Amino acid sequence: MKATSKLEFLSQFPLFNVLSEEELTYLDKFTKAKTYEKHKYIFSEDEPSDTIFFLTKGIIKLGSHSNEGREVIKNILHPHAMFGELGLVGEEKRQGFAEVMNAPAECLLLKVSDFKKLMDTNHQLCFNVINLVGEKLRKAESRIESLIFKDARARIIDFLKDSVEKRGRRVGFEMLVKNTLTQQDIANITGTSRQTVTSVLNNLRKSDLIYFNRKSILIRDMQKLV
Repeated sequence: MKATSKLEFLSQFPLFNVLSEEELTYLDKFTKAKTYEKHKYIFSEDEPSDTIFFLTKGIIKLGSHSNEGREVIKNILHPHAMFGELGLVGEEKRQGFAEVMNAPAECLLLKVSDFKKLMDTNHQLCFNVINLVGEKLRKAESRIESLIFKDARARIIDFLKDSVEKRGRRVGFEMLVKNTLTQQDIANITGTSRQTVTSVLNNLRKSDLIYFNRKSILIRDMQKLV
């Protein structure tokens, strides 16, 4: 990534809307670009939490593994996402992994120590970081509540609605979402099984609420998707 485009990319993050031109230049100086091949780990569990990542290209999944080795997907990230930031608030070792999905990914990397130097001199940036982490904690709490109180069908429908909200594109009266996830991925996100995901999606298709193939999901009527 060229220096000018790198600086422009970083300046688009709401997190950095309180930085001066001089501080943005500092950020640009200490941020390095790196490419990761598909299915490679960007970081793994128990590695040092010493780097923050800004996704510029590709799709990343964040997750962890149970004691039995089962994969749990916590989030799917698309370009313009920031991740690995818990080192800013005390995390010493990674509590999960970040893995590239079906195509190569590109990230900008910034050391936590270099970011903290900016925070030392810009208190508004500290507030932005607190708000960012707080928002992610609220989403994590909401997901835990969903896993506890909602059945499998409701969790899968919530996944579909969340996908539409984040990446949906209106096609007439319907909503289209490009899908790069396997049904096993959806199961790992929703805390269900691949067989359950298959059954729920097929039932929704039979009810003419959705249509799907390997590359996309079409939501025919958001109001009826309950």
